Amino acid sequence: MKPAHWQADLQQVQQLRLFHNVATSSLDQLLREFRACELEAGEVLLSPFNRNQHLYLLIEGQLRVYLGSLDNQAVSTLEVGDCAGEISFIDNEHPSAYVVAERPSIVLRLHRESLVALFQQSPQMMQNLLELLCDRVRQGNRQILDSEQNANVDTLTGCFNRRWLEHVFERESTRCAFNDEPMSLLMLDVDHFKAYNDQHGHLAGDYALCLVAHTLSSQLRPKDSLIRFGGEEFVILLPEIADEAARGIGERLRISLEQIASFYSPVGVLPGVTISIGLAQMQHKDSLQSLIARADAALYQAKQQGRNCLCG
Repeated sequence: MKPAHWQADLQQVQQLRLFHNVATSSLDQLLREFRACELEAGEVLLSPFNRNQHLYLLIEGQLRVYLGSLDNQAVSTLEVGDCAGEISFIDNEHPSAYVVAERPSIVLRLHRESLVALFQQSPQMMQNLLELLCDRVRQGNRQILDSEQNANVDTLTGCFNRRWLEHVFERESTRCAFNDEPMSLLMLDVDHFKAYNDQHGHLAGDYALCLVAHTLSSQLRPKDSLIRFGGEEFVILLPEIADEAARGIGERLRISLEQIASFYSPVGVLPGVTISIGLAQMQHKDSLQSLIARADAALYQAKQQGRNCLCG
């Protein structure tokens, strides 16, 4: 980073969020506390390994934000008018992310020693800074939520994955046991899926799995969980449902797929698929592994009986 020549245009500067509604009479004095700096493309402005003493305001160019490693994909892009380093500027701690110049850029840099003076000179600017901090916290919370949701979702079908199954089983089994409610589990397998892939192609097989996921999920309650267990296997956790009611649900789901003779996909019209289902009801002190083992044994029985049926 090296000093840059920058001539302030007060009318233009007032459009930047940090200086929004700051009186023109005090703006010129405020800007004297800032230093213009030039960044080369690829230059690291902030790093978790280096303590930050400055607030940066981007006035030209573009910055990218990376979490964990510079090899990861950028989580956000900072444009002209955005700030960087505001959290570590306030708490005097290490930044939580890398900030890197995407292309040649110019930033205005403010040292944290000027912070107290700015409180006195411009309460409006400090209010703007607090609003920026709140936005950054909200953005971080959204990113955490998105990453958690993505970590629990199968990217192909949109169903939950096995990680979510472990979490939801612990929660629902505890709740159902406390309320003396039953809970059942259906284990499903797409019939002759390898042959389907061999005949129509793996992309067609992917669309068939999406068809299964969409058809089943549209018939379940919000409290039910449809999980892609692996490959062509799915699991459905049914809290507050005993085995008889679960058997009726399983049959309804099986028939709904059986009735789809063909469906439209991006690779053309494809034949539908059928499923075999194994059913198990949770017993006292059941673990997830023991419940799945019984459902899997029932599923094996359904396959032995010719597939496209339910056992258990």
